[in-house]
Amino acid sequence: MNTIFRKSMLSVAGLAFAGGVFAGPIAAHANPAADAKPVAAAVQTVSKPQGDQSHISLNDEQTANAKAIIAATKKAGLPERAAVISIATSLQESKLENLGHLGDMNDHDSLGLFQQRPSSGWGTPEQITNPEYSTTAFLKGLKQVDGWQDMPLTQAAQTVQVSAYPDAYAQWEQQATDLVGQHWNS
Repeated sequence: MNTIFRKSMLSVAGLAFAGGVFAGPIAAHANPAADAKPVAAAVQTVSKPQGDQSHISLNDEQTANAKAIIAATKKAGLPERAAVISIATSLQESKLENLGHLGDMNDHDSLGLFQQRPSSGWGTPEQITNPEYSTTAFLKGLKQVDGWQDMPLTQAAQTVQVSAYPDAYAQWEQQATDLVGQHWNS
């Protein structure tokens, strides 16, 4: 699957969400069984991710962590969109660096790629600093969010993370999408 097609398909989820928001009350009265017709959709353009986008150059360790997130997402049987949300979240939380305890600079007891906290039940420090474990824990939280597939990335990530900066995840959507596109089939 080429990158443009993959990005287009990921964009469809955002369009479906927007359509549901604007057509919600009207669509609630529709009879799905009577109205169901097969529809072929062709997406010509890739929609722009929400808000201004940030980008950082990645070193080998950060790239390996992105690949580990993708591998854990595939192992969990989740689609590429879950990997995009996960990588964007990790870009915001740690810049894809598997952070240990940072002393006085630490945000409470936050650790790892997703800045998860042992005191909040995410796991032990050893578990949280294991990329596969921390990604699986994040994905477990994501799967518990009703409709995460159709939400804007920042809303899905914020629902799992409960950050003091809920809109910050959106800025990483393009880079996360690019990383998933580059490494999903590698």
